[in-house]
Amino acid sequence: MEYKEKKRILFLGLPWTFTTYHINDDYVTVKQGFFNQTEDNCYMYRVQDIKMTRTIGEKLMGLGTLHLYCGDVTTPEIVMKHIKNYNEIKDYLLKATEEARLRRRTVNMQDISNHGVDDPS
Repeated sequence: MEYKEKKRILFLGLPWTFTTYHINDDYVTVKQGFFNQTEDNCYMYRVQDIKMTRTIGEKLMGLGTLHLYCGDVTTPEIVMKHIKNYNEIKDYLLKATEEARLRRRTVNMQDISNHGVDDPS
């Protein structure tokens, strides 16, 4: 499955910007600019957490913003501003990141043991 979304302006939610987000099973790509273009990629297995925010203007226009927190050196956070289908994309990203981690065998586990620290009780 693949998604392609454009950053939109809040005025009527029109895609009049030069920022495009490409999402597929392996990576997330952000392309920005018209004269000077930049392209940034993040592998799906490196996405550690996803947060969705919506301002009042975004709610009125049916848009949302996704914050992808990555374990990437060059891009620790990818912000997908003012996109449509934000809930569907967020759900897809949550599933795809978990599947990518399992494919690469890079599943992170939290160790909550006390590692030999004496119990005060």
